Amino acid sequence: MEQIIATVRSFDGALVVVPAPGGGLPEIAWGDAFFYHAPDGRMPERTQPYGTIVTKDYPGDTASALDAPGRWRVNIKVDRPTFLELTGEEPRALVLPRDHTAADTVLPHPVYGALGWISVVNPADRTTETVLRLLRTAHATARARGER
Repeated sequence: MEQIIATVRSFDGALVVVPAPGGGLPEIAWGDAFFYHAPDGRMPERTQPYGTIVTKDYPGDTASALDAPGRWRVNIKVDRPTFLELTGEEPRALVLPRDHTAADTVLPHPVYGALGWISVVNPADRTTETVLRLLRTAHATARARGER
């Protein structure tokens, strides 16, 4: 997890927000990480992050069993062709059953897959390079959007 956060922090104009007690963000988000393109260093008010790391189950998002010790999940917004390449399905037409508890496996996000988000629980040997590549691309896409 720290390798991914450190890599994203190295991207030009990246902002990594890691909520903690006393920071003004909701308690449920404490310990998670949110990735933005924000060259001014301020969290955007009307822009969703292009990637996140979550360290626990959220209400309505329990399929990855993240409340178990040592489990966490990276989530990345990808374009439609990349989603199709990685999952074998169109984002808005997901029908294949999946085990969202599987570690080191690229899957559609259990809640936001239809919106083009992929997820990986505990990236390791098989997926870390893919995750970092996808985060670089998502950051570049967010940067281009911000420059328009």
